[in-house]
Amino acid sequence: MRRMFFFRMLILSVVSIFFFGCANNPKSDSDLPRIAMAGIAIESSTFSPAVSHEDAFRTHTGDSIFSLYPFLSPDSSIINEATWLPTLRSRAMPGGIVSRATYESLVTQTLERLANVLPLDGLFFDIHGAMSVEGLDDPEGDFLVRVREVIGTDVVISTCMDLHGSVSPRLAQNTDLITCYRLAPHEDFMESKKRAVTNLLARLKSGKGKPAYKAWIPVPILLPGEKTSTRIEPGKSLYGAIPSVIDGEKVMDASIWMSYPWADEPRNHGVVVTYGDDKAAVGKAAEELANHFWRVRHDFEFVAPTASWEEAIQTAIASDKKPFIISDTGDNPTAGGAGDVTWTLTRILDHPAFKKANGPSLIYASIPGKAFVDQAKEIGVGGLIDATAGAEIDDRYAPPVRIKGEIMAIEDQDEGRQTAVVVKSGSVSVIVTKRRAAYHYENDFTRLGLNPRESDILIVKIGYLVPELYDMRADWIMALTPGGVNQDLMQLDYQRINRPMFPLDADMEDPDLSVRYISSSDEIKR
Repeated sequence: MRRMFFFRMLILSVVSIFFFGCANNPKSDSDLPRIAMAGIAIESSTFSPAVSHEDAFRTHTGDSIFSLYPFLSPDSSIINEATWLPTLRSRAMPGGIVSRATYESLVTQTLERLANVLPLDGLFFDIHGAMSVEGLDDPEGDFLVRVREVIGTDVVISTCMDLHGSVSPRLAQNTDLITCYRLAPHEDFMESKKRAVTNLLARLKSGKGKPAYKAWIPVPILLPGEKTSTRIEPGKSLYGAIPSVIDGEKVMDASIWMSYPWADEPRNHGVVVTYGDDKAAVGKAAEELANHFWRVRHDFEFVAPTASWEEAIQTAIASDKKPFIISDTGDNPTAGGAGDVTWTLTRILDHPAFKKANGPSLIYASIPGKAFVDQAKEIGVGGLIDATAGAEIDDRYAPPVRIKGEIMAIEDQDEGRQTAVVVKSGSVSVIVTKRRAAYHYENDFTRLGLNPRESDILIVKIGYLVPELYDMRADWIMALTPGGVNQDLMQLDYQRINRPMFPLDADMEDPDLSVRYISSSDEIKR
C-alpha cells in the first residue's frame, strides 16, 4: 500500500515539477524562495486508555494557515520575502494515542498537498514532537521521511517543536534546522516558530542552504512536565544558557528537549541538538548544554508545593487565601489525560466540608458527560438534576460520579466554545462539559456566571498553572492524583524506554555525553 502511494506521489511530483518548472518557471520570474508550510501536532499519552481520532484534530488547509502565524500577516516584515505555500496544519488537544487510520489520513492529505506545490526551496515543519500512534514508533520521524520522499532531499527543512517533544536520530537527520520552545509554560511558542522561519529564510536568501553540521546528544533524563518549568531553577538557568552558545553561522541555533514522560517509547528521553557551519563549535555547544543538563538533574523540583489529595484539600480548607488553587494533575487534559477521571471529584462531593451550601465555596473544572449535559439542557436553569458523568473512557480509578444539585448555568456551544453546564451541589460548583475541556482563562469561568477570584477553592485539571491562572492564584498546591499523566513517574509501568533513566534509576552511572554528529539530510534515513 505504501509503495503504491509512493509511486503516486512520485508521478504527482514529476507533473508538478514540469508544470512549475516549464509552464510558469517561477524561479526564473522571481528570486523569492518557495517555502511550504505543514505539520501535525498532538501530545499523546500511552498510559491513558483514550484514543485520539481525526475529529479531535482541528485542521487548517491553504491560506487559512496564515491565520495561525501572526508573523506572516499581510503587514508583516517577512511575508514578502518568500512565496509561501501553505498545505495542511492540523493540531489536537493533548490526548490518548492517535489511531493509525487518523495518522495515515492526515499524513496522506499533507503529502498530496505538498506534491501539488512542488518544486520547493524550503519547508516550515511545525510539529509538537510527542505524538504517539497505534503500532508505530517515532511517528514524527516517519512523517518526515515520507515528506522527504515527496519533496526530495535538496529542500531545506526547518522544524519547530515543543520542548516536551522527542527528537529521534531519524527526525534530526531528515530535518536541517530544528528548534524548540525555551520557556515552560510556553509563552515563547510563537517567537520560536518565527525563529524557525527566519532561520530558514536566512539560509535560503544567503544561498548557504543546509548547515554543514548537526550535533545530537541523548541525555538519559525523563521528568514530569511540572518539574521542567523555566520559571524556576534549574530550568531557568539551563534554558537561559542557550543564547550564550549561539555564535552566528558557527552555531546557528541550540535546543534542549525535556521529552515527554507519558509515552513509553525508546525515543523518550532528553536531547540536545545544535547546528551550524563550524564543526568544533557545534560540538562544543552541544556538549556544554548536555553536561549542564546532566549536572543539575538532582535539582529539578515541582514548580509548586505538592501533596497527596488528602493533604492538599485540608490545606486549602484551612487557608484564608482565595482563590486557593489546587491542580488536579493526574488527569490533566492538556498533558494527555483522558480528562474524565472522576477520582478527585468523587472525593470532593463526599467531603463533609462541602455538603452544605454555606460551606467553603469550591469550583471544579471540569468533568465531561454528554448525556448529563443533554439532560441538564432538557431540565433548564434553576431545575434540579441527579445524574452521573465522567469515567466513560478512563474508569480505572473511580466509576462515573453522581452529581445531584441545582442547574445554575447552561452554555450552548457557540463559535467553537465548549457546551457546558454548572451544577451547584452543597457549596461545590461543578462544571460539566459535553466533551473534555481545559479551563485556563478567567473568561472560561465568568461566562458561566462563576467568579473564580471570589471562590475559596478553585480546582482545575492542570499541572503547572498557565499564566492567567498563575497570576490569579492567592495560593496554590499540586495534588498528586491518579490518571494517564500521573506526575509520580514511579507509578507508571514503563516497558520500552531506554534504561537506565534518571530518576527512575537514581543511582545510574554518568552517561556518555560526548557529541554525536548527525549526517546530512542529503540521504533519507528511514
